[in-house]
Amino acid sequence: MRAHGTIIVTLLIGWLAMLAAHAQSYPTRPVTLTHGFAAGGNGDVVSRIVGDALSKRFGQPVVVEPRPGAGGNTASQRLATSAPDGYTLITLTGGHSVSAAIYKQLPFDPVESFQFISTYGYQAFIVAVRADSPIKTMADLIAAAKANPGRLTYSSVGVGSTQHLAGELLCAMAGIKMTHVPYRGGGGPMSDLLGGSIDLNVDTITVIEPQLRAGKVTALGVTSAKKWWSLPDVGPIAAAVPGYDVQTWLGLAAPKGTPAEIVAKLNADARAALADSDTKEKLNKIGLDVHSSTPDEMKTMVAEQIAKWRKVVTETQIPKQ
Repeated sequence: MRAHGTIIVTLLIGWLAMLAAHAQSYPTRPVTLTHGFAAGGNGDVVSRIVGDALSKRFGQPVVVEPRPGAGGNTASQRLATSAPDGYTLITLTGGHSVSAAIYKQLPFDPVESFQFISTYGYQAFIVAVRADSPIKTMADLIAAAKANPGRLTYSSVGVGSTQHLAGELLCAMAGIKMTHVPYRGGGGPMSDLLGGSIDLNVDTITVIEPQLRAGKVTALGVTSAKKWWSLPDVGPIAAAVPGYDVQTWLGLAAPKGTPAEIVAKLNADARAALADSDTKEKLNKIGLDVHSSTPDEMKTMVAEQIAKWRKVVTETQIPKQ
């Protein structure tokens, strides 16, 4: 009996040693970093900045793979069913929390199907119109929308995205009606705004700020409760719509079941990458307030964001999908 117990202990020690050695050598081949939006959009830009920083720490390439669709859920579903070996990761955004609130059913559990690694940080959105639009202020927008309910159109990067809910919440809180036009992310919404196909763009600083600097669009406001630190000349929407406050987050996750040793390495490397001055500067330039976290802190934040958006959807009676 004692010999049998000795064999079990020996096997257990060997198994733990194998896991530790695997974690120390990880990664030994390229790592895929997917996200749920089209190339050129905010999720793609941030993923490429973070992926480049991670590849330097890994000593292996990090291949960024856009998988747009369903407000980011196409990529999330694929990640949730991928092998939990650390070689397929995902950049999640605030849309992950919003989808959990606005969709009646998802093909994955937005919290328990994922191993959260670390947040990258937080961003506000900008609500913008073409520079030649007769709408110059948020007060103008509200007046025009009330005069012609449903006539004005606004874009998002997909049904169930944070941009979608930002627009719906604005309509609910301002007492107006606008028509939502969903895209798959990338440069499509801005191209159509500048081309005159849509009236309003609700998108990230990454997408809108370059056109703002070029004089091609007018910013009606930022979605944060107060002025955003990187846009001191743009006032908050809350000045015209009291209580309005929408921000998004971005972060790194892996499939549920990823070994603890790999999770610990990913977290350490992600936090070191985000603390790197060059990486931080690149992210700051697109309005990201860089803030890393522990896996548990990110999981708690995601759960809290889901609860927040479910309450918003219920209280504003935004239709579920």
